[in-house]
Amino acid sequence: MQDNYKEKDLRQLILSTIEAVGMNTELKKDECGINMSYNFIGDYVGYDKKRLVDAWKEMQADIPFEQYVKTLTMHELGHAIDREALQASLERTLEILDMKNSHCPRELYTNIDLLSVLLEEQKMDITFEETAWRNAKYLNEAAGLVDDFTFEFIKKHSLATYKDLYEEDLALYNKLAEERTLQPV
Repeated sequence: MQDNYKEKDLRQLILSTIEAVGMNTELKKDECGINMSYNFIGDYVGYDKKRLVDAWKEMQADIPFEQYVKTLTMHELGHAIDREALQASLERTLEILDMKNSHCPRELYTNIDLLSVLLEEQKMDITFEETAWRNAKYLNEAAGLVDDFTFEFIKKHSLATYKDLYEEDLALYNKLAEERTLQPV
């Protein structure tokens, strides 16, 4: 069914979820390769139908597509609720982006100081993600759109993406730190 989901039906599903939780955040089609996202500068939720379907399939779980979309919609609205904190992070986020653009990936992952900045960014991302999921849980509890098991499964799967990357980079950081302390002065 999800492969045959018409664009207007998907849009209506997302809009009805936004309405059901009592919010009026704008919705935009955004074919950027990210399933759903909240743009805190423009204050809108964006969605990419193809990526939504692909990400849903990647979960390899027996969760209806509609429940997946409703859950992710509430998660993105959770970011909207946290918009002020996201805005407050903009200056530091831009500094980090500038740093990343000024160095090649090899430098970022072999220079302990640069890698520490990547870890800082990842910790910020995880904090924002966890906050958005807490907010989404409140929205879901009030509206009763998705059962708790399904909600928690999708949340865990989504957060794992961020946490796994952080743990991988943290292990690399610790290895670099150990090598630094073992080097003769």
